Amino acid sequence: MIGTLSRETKVIVQGITGRMGRTHAALMRAYGTNIVGGTSTRTDMTEAAGVRVFPDCAAAVAATGAIATVAMAPPAETLTAVREALDAGIKLIVAVAEGIPLHDAITIGRAVQAAGATWIGGSTPGMAIPGEIKLGFLPDVCLRPGPLAIMSKSGTLSYEVGYRLAHEGLGQSLWIGVGGDPVKGVRFADLLPVFFADKRSAGIVLVGEVGGTEEEDCADAYVSLGARKPLYALIAGRAAKEGVSMGHAGALVFGEAGTIGSKTERLRGAGALVFDTVDGLIAACARDFAHLRT
Repeated sequence: MIGTLSRETKVIVQGITGRMGRTHAALMRAYGTNIVGGTSTRTDMTEAAGVRVFPDCAAAVAATGAIATVAMAPPAETLTAVREALDAGIKLIVAVAEGIPLHDAITIGRAVQAAGATWIGGSTPGMAIPGEIKLGFLPDVCLRPGPLAIMSKSGTLSYEVGYRLAHEGLGQSLWIGVGGDPVKGVRFADLLPVFFADKRSAGIVLVGEVGGTEEEDCADAYVSLGARKPLYALIAGRAAKEGVSMGHAGALVFGEAGTIGSKTERLRGAGALVFDTVDGLIAACARDFAHLRT
């Protein structure tokens, strides 16, 4: 479903009457996202960010036909928000909260899979198809339609990469923030088939970090799926210490698992280009996709 999103996709915002909900619903609408409503338990507000507020997802979906939601719920309430969205028939859920309780995240993953839906998050800035739709809070200044699909754990580092690509006249075809929580809905390997099938995407940029095995798993999937498009990778966290969480809950290194060396070796062995700096990554993309600049 991710690759078929457009300006026509109907989206609701759960928690739209909160400060973050109101702010980002308005920003998403200004970008062009088709925000058709929101939900809130407040009974004193029937409108927020220029759209109607409904008591729950079932009412919102019945009235608007929405198929996607951005859940602006705190970590402890994300499971409830996701269950409500799934019960209403929502097929794409972007849950931005960082630090969703582990057992809740596992339960969310199982419920989403059983419903045939897609969950992006937690701890994600969201996703975008530049020029079409933005779900979450990716900065507009970093978004520009172009040939490179981005998948990232880090929000701020990916903002720098996206901004620099846009400045080079390249931009992005799809941008997915998979998030930094240890248990999440979409992982790097899950996105490779989406990016390979997307005709707008000429290359793939992976913005990873130390901890876990997501980058190594992506390298294995890249080979097994045929490495059909070039893969450029930047891994953050060279100074990470073993057993210490570096910002994200999932950024933990234990022994040789999840180290910069392990990730770099596996990705390079799979045929990816791995860079030590943003400058190196951008220079390579600018060189290899100069013919696609706009």
